[in-house]
Amino acid sequence: MCDSCGCDLTPDHSHDSKVIDVHQSLLAANTAMAEKNRVHIEKMGAVAINMISSPGSGKTTLLEKTIEAMKDRLRIGVIEGDIETDRDAARIRAKGVPVIQLTTGGACHLDAAQIHKGLHLLEKEPGGDQLDLLVIENVGNLVCPATFDLGEHHRVVLVSVPEGPDKPAKYPKAFISSQVFIISKTDLLPYFDFPVEEAKAEALQLNPNLLVMDLSATSGEGFEQWLHYLTTICQK
Repeated sequence: MCDSCGCDLTPDHSHDSKVIDVHQSLLAANTAMAEKNRVHIEKMGAVAINMISSPGSGKTTLLEKTIEAMKDRLRIGVIEGDIETDRDAARIRAKGVPVIQLTTGGACHLDAAQIHKGLHLLEKEPGGDQLDLLVIENVGNLVCPATFDLGEHHRVVLVSVPEGPDKPAKYPKAFISSQVFIISKTDLLPYFDFPVEEAKAEALQLNPNLLVMDLSATSGEGFEQWLHYLTTICQK
């Protein structure tokens, strides 16, 4: 249940028009702030990606391995989003890059206003005002984060092998609104029924422009394609 985006509203249809008006107003305000964030990020000289997925898909592990591989080539900063705790931020901070933890206190997604605050906090961190790449790790959820623009330039959606291949069909907006689809934890393919090509085909049917890659942050298999993608977007 989300405390901010309206998905916790009761199914009382007597106030449908008011619900729709409030929801549209909320999204319009968020979109306006997202545009300001994008300008802010570009003034920092950075490219921003917004990583969305279900909980446990491996976003933080992927980010840790990415920092290890790229921190001598790219100046990376991170904004971590979670409902509670700063555990993910502590993991990223241990990799030696500037990071800010945002806790939503119940909301199932980050919004543009929170990112606006996070950007100002990040700039106060050592090296946080001079970045090539800003990574926003959103709250674990494939529903609400797909609706809220944060000011990112690219959106990356992850599905891990243990989750199953049906996520594009079940959560289409996450894939329609993304530029990259990562099938993660491919080192576990021998232990799960996950037809990779079927999942790719369903995602591409929804969004033919998706860049699709399958990789394992643990074994390193397929990781070079991901690193090449990051290098490419940061050169533009």
